[in-house]
Amino acid sequence: MRRETTWGGVLIMALVAVLAPATALAQMGGAAAEGSTSEATQLPLSGRTANSGSVETGQTPIPGATTSVNTINTTVQVTGPFGGSSSSILNMPFSGTLSFSEAIQRGLEFNLGATGLATAVRQARGQSKVARSNLLPNLSGAFSEHYLTTDLDTIGIRSALGTRVPFLPTVVGPISYFDLRATLTQNLVDLTLLNNYRSSKEIVKANDASVQDARDTVVLAVGASYLQVIAAKARVASERAQLETAEAVYKQTAQRRAAGLAAQLDLNQDLVRAQTERQRLATMENDLARQKINLARLTGLPPNDQYDISDDFLYSPPPAISVDVAIQQALEMRADLKAGEAQLRAAEKTRAAARAERLPSLSLSADIGEIGPRFSQAEHTYTASGTVHIPIWQGGRVRGDIEQAEAALDQRRAELADTRGRIASDIRNAYLDLETAASQVELSKNNQQVARDNLRLTQEKFETGVSDSVEVSQARQALASADLDYITALFAHNLAKLSLARALGGAEGRLGEYLRRK
Repeated sequence: MRRETTWGGVLIMALVAVLAPATALAQMGGAAAEGSTSEATQLPLSGRTANSGSVETGQTPIPGATTSVNTINTTVQVTGPFGGSSSSILNMPFSGTLSFSEAIQRGLEFNLGATGLATAVRQARGQSKVARSNLLPNLSGAFSEHYLTTDLDTIGIRSALGTRVPFLPTVVGPISYFDLRATLTQNLVDLTLLNNYRSSKEIVKANDASVQDARDTVVLAVGASYLQVIAAKARVASERAQLETAEAVYKQTAQRRAAGLAAQLDLNQDLVRAQTERQRLATMENDLARQKINLARLTGLPPNDQYDISDDFLYSPPPAISVDVAIQQALEMRADLKAGEAQLRAAEKTRAAARAERLPSLSLSADIGEIGPRFSQAEHTYTASGTVHIPIWQGGRVRGDIEQAEAALDQRRAELADTRGRIASDIRNAYLDLETAASQVELSKNNQQVARDNLRLTQEKFETGVSDSVEVSQARQALASADLDYITALFAHNLAKLSLARALGGAEGRLGEYLRRK
């Protein structure tokens, strides 16, 4: 159905516009923009990522007397999302043999400790874009069509005597018109919005640095897990050799017993030793399987032990740098320190935004469009207005915003100081662990040589009839213990070097310096 508007209707509409300007302005879309109060975007009290997890390594002394020369117990503890990963098989095919470099690469790509923070970076960048949009022009368009009737008595169109105008009808309409309009708004001067945007940019920088710090932590987690698998595999190999020896001795004793050259007591002792070695092997194989499953969980592989590792590491000293130089390098390189510094700058910008709530702001609003009963009769109209908003009294809200911003700023300062202290602590602890592990490696290596010599001499004495099989068995056990001590000490030393690489920052690029493959 086509609607037509008579010239009389248009005349009456114009009269209504003159006598009722508020109604006309509402219909014409020409209302002036009014200033609004900008507020500081408050930061959370702490700048540290919640529930981010951690990877802790350390050495504790073994209390009490022991027949082993090993005096340290090395621990690795992975918590939070660093202990899990998304599947990496579809995106990175697996051959069934995992190298150290491939394990690190899979961890960096699929471990949840790094990928989870990457999503936080995307969120922060989106929030920064939203804050920036408040400083840029906002342009919108609208089309509206109106069909209305108006009661002249209701809007107050009367004669001087207060009665209805005789030649005007009581109800005017129906009246139809359209309005096609583009609207532009722009905050020209608003220091609160400007500082909100600057704060959001610093948050993005902090999150970027947190992702890099998480990558360093993933390197430590995956690297430590790989070293644990190497140590567990070496223990299994050593124990398997001990079992083979114990079984060979038992068979030899059984033959000597059958020939009447050995006592039943000797045969029973060799049987117990062989059974004990078999149980130890089962226990160590179980530990190896668990370590491989844990490594698979960190790197996105299927959570089983049906794969092998291809790398092993030798003993090698770390790069020769002093503790003080290492601390200085860490303060320059550590990503978590850079994240803390960015968080501090963000808090400073937020405080500036809160203080700027007391200052005037300037905004611009304009619209332009076509309005009329039909397109052929449309008229070009526009409005433009500038608003200076001057805060006078807002019920104490600005003081409250400033107090919140200053509380967050004080917390950021405390956290940054704590991060600097933690970095120095990480470096010094890594050096202490290195020193202890290095002396342990040297001691266990010497003990290995002594145990081998003792076993050789004991076997020679047994063959000449000077000693019995008990002494030979004890010498073999001493050598087995020395082998395990060396495996444990080498693991502790390589783990301490890996921890130092992480403590310095940029761990991924330092692996070649600190770990030497066979």
